[in-house]
Amino acid sequence: MIEMAQTKESEKVICPRFEQTFSILGKKWTGLIIDVLLDGPRRFKDLSQAIPGVSDRVLVERLKELEKEEIVTRDLDDTCDIRSGYRLTAKGKALRNVMNEVQEWANQWICDTELNNLNDR
Repeated sequence: MIEMAQTKESEKVICPRFEQTFSILGKKWTGLIIDVLLDGPRRFKDLSQAIPGVSDRVLVERLKELEKEEIVTRDLDDTCDIRSGYRLTAKGKALRNVMNEVQEWANQWICDTELNNLNDR
């Protein structure tokens, strides 16, 4: 259940941590990036190919945001600075159960018609 704080007027306010979590994870492509990285480290090119439709610019932006939040880390190859890989940190790996639960919810509640509408965008 969502943790709520009480104000003086007895109004419920969403927990700032809950709100921050959704501001991070709720961005388009972020969940897919995490899902791909749950299978193990990937190079940028592999991530891009695994997530059809994401532009390189947006992928870079999301990866930087996830690095800032310490969910993803970037590992440079010792032999060449250009080659680098991305992997989940312990904080990122802790999202595995959350991602599984979201998938279960989607399987139950998202119908094929809604998926077709997404593909038409």
